[in-house]
Amino acid sequence: MNAIFHLRRYFRYAAAAVLLCFLCIPAGAQQPTIRFVRNPDAAPDFQLTTLEGKPLSLAEYKNKVILLNFWATWCGPCRAEIPDLVELQNKYKDQLQIIGLVVDDEDQAAIKKFVAEFGIDYPVALATDALRLQYGGIPALPTSFVLDAEGRIVQKHEGLRDPALYEVEIRALLGLSIGNVKVETFEDTGQIFLKHADRATQLPGVDLSKLTPEQRTVALHKFNAESCTCGCQYTLAQCRIWDRNCAVSKAATAKIIAALAGAPHAGAAPTPAQPAVAPPPPDKRSAPEKPRALF
Repeated sequence: MNAIFHLRRYFRYAAAAVLLCFLCIPAGAQQPTIRFVRNPDAAPDFQLTTLEGKPLSLAEYKNKVILLNFWATWCGPCRAEIPDLVELQNKYKDQLQIIGLVVDDEDQAAIKKFVAEFGIDYPVALATDALRLQYGGIPALPTSFVLDAEGRIVQKHEGLRDPALYEVEIRALLGLSIGNVKVETFEDTGQIFLKHADRATQLPGVDLSKLTPEQRTVALHKFNAESCTCGCQYTLAQCRIWDRNCAVSKAATAKIIAALAGAPHAGAAPTPAQPAVAPPPPDKRSAPEKPRALF
């Protein structure tokens, strides 16, 4: 317990220090920026049961900012960020709701013990496979989704993140002061929902630089029309976003690019066909030879 106490105290002080760095930016320093999705989609709702046997759904927390945290007890980065999430929940308890969704871990006794040791006071439930798919499969842990007060996903974070980042995003969504931090918006091109991969003009690990604009359009269409055969059940474009290390989708997209790069450019003049047989020299005394059929 002493180790856990010191870990929590360390993250509390670290979060406070980083938040001050966000809010008190010296003159001339680069302005920090947070980004939210432009025209965000509604978060898929769910009907789960907490570790205490209580029903759990997003609908219960209308008008609150929500942080959905997918995690596991065996995940080191997950364990590292939980003390900070507990602090955030306590600090903004009237306006924020954190929900812990456990994946790849079905030992409820061990999870309950972990929850008690870390003092987790927000709802925790086991995430079903169906729910994981609704939220993009959750290829990395921890993964957190930030929802605005209207229940829309405005940001997604994979891996361990700076605790101050979450707090600044929460404060911005609550209409509280965020100091000199700039807020930008971006279009979801698969970063949040894989179904929007068809909006992407660039994909991880895919080099489109050798293609003309017309060929790029064709390539992106093929990436979104053809399925990856690695077993992910996603399109090639979605797989490149979901799993940047997938060798199958990487090879398939490279093959499509190579085929397009080797094709004649649109609008290029066709190479004139060479005659199969050289025509005989002109002879005014002979009748014109009948053209030979080439096919």
